[in-house]
Amino acid sequence: MTSTNNKTPFGMQVFATIVARLTINTAVRMLYPFLPAFSRGIGVPVETLIQLLSLRSALAMLAPVFGRLSDRYGRRNIMVAAMFVISAALAAMALWPGYRIFVAFLFLGILAQILYQPAHQAYISERVPYAQRGRVLAITELAWAGAMLIGVPLVGWMLARAPSPEIGLPRPFMFLAIFGILSGIMLLKTLSNQRSAGDQPSNMFSHWKTVLSNRNVLAGLMLGVFTAGANESLNVVFASWLEVTFGMTLTAIGLATVVIGVADLLGEGGVIAFSDRYGKRLTVGWGIGLSVLSYLALPLLGTSQTGALIGLFLVYLTFEFAVVAILPLMTELMPVARASVMSANIAGHSLGRMLGALMGGFLLPFGIGASGIAAAVLNILALVVLLLWVKENKS
Repeated sequence: MTSTNNKTPFGMQVFATIVARLTINTAVRMLYPFLPAFSRGIGVPVETLIQLLSLRSALAMLAPVFGRLSDRYGRRNIMVAAMFVISAALAAMALWPGYRIFVAFLFLGILAQILYQPAHQAYISERVPYAQRGRVLAITELAWAGAMLIGVPLVGWMLARAPSPEIGLPRPFMFLAIFGILSGIMLLKTLSNQRSAGDQPSNMFSHWKTVLSNRNVLAGLMLGVFTAGANESLNVVFASWLEVTFGMTLTAIGLATVVIGVADLLGEGGVIAFSDRYGKRLTVGWGIGLSVLSYLALPLLGTSQTGALIGLFLVYLTFEFAVVAILPLMTELMPVARASVMSANIAGHSLGRMLGALMGGFLLPFGIGASGIAAAVLNILALVVLLLWVKENKS
């Protein structure tokens, strides 16, 4: 693992990318546990926000349109641009909180994510051999757990200390905006902007025709559609479920996000420990299979508050284990178009999340049991696709 034409140690570069992703991930993830609070602060029903989250996921399906920008302008430049996009959106929401600005924030936030993530994953993959890539990519995904362990509880603390939702709403947005600007500056100072010789711009139509005609890539993309859809169907309902069923307060739900954050952290740790040692494809299979069991167990455990938290812990542990293990597998399915494949992977996840949000909103009146069964079915479909059509490229 080396830093090409850059005196900054590679470990420091990885750290800088993790810090930047922590900002984006917190901005994306803070909505789910505090959906009722954001609903009250903006003055719109929870159902409306669920629909907006579905539209946000639909926008993320445009990731392939933006994914190749890092081929033309450099991975670092696109990552830095993404940080300033998210920072501007957060600052606007802090200064002019309201429904229309909130909608703009949602869409600019997901734009930042689809700019940053493919460039980030391609940047790391170009500098780390496939045999060690599972561990390093899983380390960068610690920012996803960090959002729930650090960022989201801090957001909850800011909201809870405010005398009203309207007054408290701007506080986390301003804090994240400042943090995002500092993260962008750190990326600019630490990362190399040299582009991989294998990822050169070409005719877009012929390029995507080549990528999307690869059956192995298409099968890999379906893994993201099914697993992300299952998870999103639960993401959009679990806060309302905890609040209505167990009477959990805003602060208590904020603490519940720590449980999810620990689950994410352990899931990513599992990929660090097992992915390179036992193979990426086998690790993905373990994660998806265990996810099926976790989703089915959630309704059984969710008869008490403690059981509900245990069930959520298992669901997010196994999902994170599966979805992070998918990343290194996808990076090598078509190495000559790595950034494009990873942007298509985001689009696949986003399609799944859009459908999952719609499914979760539809199943909300039927209780957590219906959500758990539906999510388990989607993961069974993912497991079938993995076993029949996804082949690991170990070149």
